[in-house]
Order: sequence, then C-alpha cells, then structure tokens
Amino acid sequence: MPTPPATSASRLSRRGFLAAGAAAATVLPLAACSSPLAAGLAGSALNPETLVFWNLFGGGDGVRMQAMEDGYAAQHGGSSALQGTTFAWGNPYYSKLTLATVGNKPPDVAVAHLTRAKPLWDGDLLDPITSDDLASVGLSAADFNQKAWAAQKTDGKNIAIPLDTHPFVLFYNVDVCKKAGLIDGDGKLKDLSGMDNFEKALAAVAKVTGGTALNVANVVPETATPWRFFWTMYNQLDGATPFLSKGGAELTLNEDAYTEVTSRTQKWVKEGWLNKALDYATAQSLMFDGKAGFFMQGEWEISTAQSIKGLEFGMVPIPQLYDKPATQADSHTFVLPKKARTPEQRKQHMLFIKQMLEQSLTWAEGGHVPAYMPTFDSTAYKELKPQSNYAAAAETAVFDDAAWYGGSGSTFEGTVGAQLALVQQGSSTPAQALRAIKSQLSTYLNTPSPL
Repeated sequence: MPTPPATSASRLSRRGFLAAGAAAATVLPLAACSSPLAAGLAGSALNPETLVFWNLFGGGDGVRMQAMEDGYAAQHGGSSALQGTTFAWGNPYYSKLTLATVGNKPPDVAVAHLTRAKPLWDGDLLDPITSDDLASVGLSAADFNQKAWAAQKTDGKNIAIPLDTHPFVLFYNVDVCKKAGLIDGDGKLKDLSGMDNFEKALAAVAKVTGGTALNVANVVPETATPWRFFWTMYNQLDGATPFLSKGGAELTLNEDAYTEVTSRTQKWVKEGWLNKALDYATAQSLMFDGKAGFFMQGEWEISTAQSIKGLEFGMVPIPQLYDKPATQADSHTFVLPKKARTPEQRKQHMLFIKQMLEQSLTWAEGGHVPAYMPTFDSTAYKELKPQSNYAAAAETAVFDDAAWYGGSGSTFEGTVGAQLALVQQGSSTPAQALRAIKSQLSTYLNTPSPL
C-alpha cells in the first residue's frame, strides 16, 4: 500500500532539510559572489535591475537560447539587463533550482520541462501565472498551442508558459526510401499508417540496406529513447492507461498494452528490421550513412542531420500504427520560481518571457515546434523545412505522467527505459522486464515527494 501523503509537518521538515542543505552550500568554492549560482545557493546579492534567468540548454539549443537572450538584452540597454546561466541537463539542474528556491534566492525566470514543472509546483516552488500576468504583457491563453497549454494547467492554475513542443519523430533517408519504393511522385514519404503497411515498409527498406530498416538507440546509458519509443506506441492503443497515477504513488500500466508493444518490438528485432543494440550516436549515423532507412528520435537531432554533407533526409510524425495517433513529447517552458516580487518586477519577468516567445522562430530552427501560435501560424515557420513537416505531432503529443520522480531526464525514465532497452536487446522477455520495473519502482511508489 502506498505511504499516505505527507502531512504539513513532515513536508516542512523535508523542506527544512533542503534549506539547510542550501545554507551548507555556502562553504563550497562558488564562483564570484555576484553570480546567479552564488546568489541562489549562498544568498549573495545581485544587481536588482538585472533579470536572472536559468536554463539547461547545451549544444545547438544553447547557441540559439544565447542568441535569444542577446535579443532581449539588446532591447533593454545591453548585457547588464540580463544574467543568464546554463546548468547541466536533467536532475543536476532541477536540484540546483530546488535548492535555490528553498533557500529564498531563486532566479527570476527559469526553464523547466513541462513534466518537471509539475513536481516543482507540488513542492510549492513555483508562483502561479494569472490571466492578469499574461494580459500585462499582451498575452492570453489563446496565444499558445492548446495541447501544451492544457497540459501545464495544474490544480486549476497556470504553472508554466510553453515555449515549444518537442516530439519523438521519424527521420528518413530519402535515397534509401526511394530505392524501397516509399517516396511518392512529389518527393515525399508515402503514408506509412497502419501496422501492416508499416511492417511492409520495414521489410522493403531492410532489403535495400541488407540490414536494419529502423534504428532506435537502446544501449545503456541511453534509456530515454527506449522510453519515448515505448510511450509513443503504447499510447496509440485504445486500452492505454496512465503508467503512473496519484502523483507517482500508484502503478496503473495496462499490462496487455505493454505486452503488445514490447512483443512487437522483439518481433521487429527478430525479423532484422529493428536494431538489437546501438548507442545514440551510432543509431543515427547508420541512417545518415544509408545503412538504415529510418531513425526515431527527438526532433532536435535535425541539427546533426543538417550537418552531414550530401545527406538528403526528411522528418515526419511517427505514423499511426495502432488505434489512434500519439507521440511521446515534452515541452520546454518558462516558470516563475516562488519568490517575493513587486508588481513592477512581476511585469518585468513576464515581459522577458514575452520577448523570448517573440523570438520563437530562432528556437524553431533547432527543430522544436513553436508553442507560441503567432510564430507557429507565420509564413516564415510554414516555409521552414523540414521543421514544419512534422508540426502536426504537437497535436498528438502525450506527456509523461506527473510524478515527483518522473519527467524528462528523471529517475523514472532511467529506470523504466533501461528495462525497455533490455527487451529490445533480447536480454529480457517482456514479462521479465515488467517484473524488474515493478520491483525497481516500488521504493518510489511508496515514498512521498521529498519537496
């Protein structure tokens, strides 16, 4: 039986422990005292006119986010207007954000995956964003993709402002697919909807490559991709139920649907259509080199594909193979960490978000589907190829279930994804993997949120 929800006293004691940890961090050799990290963890002061912004973007995303930050700063008098800091992706970032907020020195605005914003909200670490907040800078709920907007709403409150939707998508090698007879007269990939149709396409591509047709990275430590692959196919079944319910306290997976997807995965491996074991980089490079026709991954790998000289590739939403369209996705969002704000500061922080949203086309160049509808509906985005070719995936997005240990880059994703990877590798049967998942999640299912 799950442990009862934490009482106010126990919640305060855990938060007190985190606050003590934040205070203890003052003994660490932090960077200059005026840095956001020093201010957040050690409590030192920052210039009150400087907006402090934290994010977790590296690589191409980091370059684009820096350009957007520069765009904001240029509108507000130069670099002194904004102090942006980038931290390591995943749990390290969210731990720092939690500690800084509990220590009453959070950034003014932060990025959070939508699936990680909910635990922050449940831990009383975020300020709600009201209709008046939105209106103060000329925004409204109608300005956003409604799938992402509805997903961020929690307890009847707006807890985050979506910047994008980043779905799992299908990359394809045009030359290989042409040889397999899968490119139509307009040069586009033929409709691959329906399991029989898709499996025929896999068989045709495998004949061309003499090897696999589809690559999906699955070698540990790559656990996110097996999870995204599973969650996409699982949610295309009519019988799909949440994997987790009650904030992560209950396992409610439909085991029949789980068995169908994992058994199908092993069938594709046995047929030679799907790779048995490949790391992240190799899974994509083999498709780029024409040794596979398809590659499933987050759309952010568009930048890698575009960097390959001579590669002709395309991107489309994951085909509907079962009963309904669905694709695993998350959203990068802007959140307001809980802190005292004057009305003027609150408007300043909202204006920063608005002016970052207005640069969404820069963000979309890296593959993410804009959540800000003025950009999504613009001619410039519609002409951005292949990015706009899979934009419809944002409408069939399925987000991970809310849990304090869940979301992108989380303990849940690592635990479950590792077992799903073993299924694809043939090292575990679906039943063995499910037993391991239940066993390994039991501690988290029976532990209240530490926030």
